[in-house]
Amino acid sequence: MSAAVQAESQSQQYKEMFRLALSLNEGELEAFQRYADLLQRWSGAINLVARSTLGDVWRRHFLDSAQLVELVGNSDGTWVDLGSGAGFPGLVVAILAKRRFPDMSVTLIEADQRKAAFLRSVSRETSTPVRIIADRVERVPPLGARIVSARAFAPLPDLLDHASRHLAPGGVCLFPKGRNFRSEIERARKEWHFTCEAIPSRVEDDAAILKIGEIERA
Repeated sequence: MSAAVQAESQSQQYKEMFRLALSLNEGELEAFQRYADLLQRWSGAINLVARSTLGDVWRRHFLDSAQLVELVGNSDGTWVDLGSGAGFPGLVVAILAKRRFPDMSVTLIEADQRKAAFLRSVSRETSTPVRIIADRVERVPPLGARIVSARAFAPLPDLLDHASRHLAPGGVCLFPKGRNFRSEIERARKEWHFTCEAIPSRVEDDAAILKIGEIERA
């Protein structure tokens, strides 16, 4: 079996794993396939994700993002994603929220104009309603979010600074972090008071999703 055929076979396995894990209907699966196709196409022109991960989109990016949805239960209000980049996790959340959380609105903040254009393209071609703000996070007026997320955007102390401006009272943050998440928490506690639950990632060993609330300056 050639390397290309083997890679395609693995991609299809991950796609099926993603479908089963999220109990996707046909429309949702088609939306994510369109998303994957656009990601491949646009990545030739702009740096959306590491090229080494393009062959593992269904697991490394889609499933890694989608696991956040399972942590919020039924929810309304606004979900704000900081530094959305290629749309992870915010745009994945928006696609899934259409059926699961019809009263939730999703806002993506992305300063890079080319990446914002990509997000608009995916939103349009997957018929996913989402608000896209093409500006720096610190310049966006407070959004009163029920949930704030960010993936690979900034160290935790900086994330808490940004999130505290946009989070509504009683809101929570969901931040996927890699194997160094414990040291990030320790550094953040020097500047901030907050509650934190580290939920093991379903995708990456030694990684976690930090569920954070009650943020206050130390």
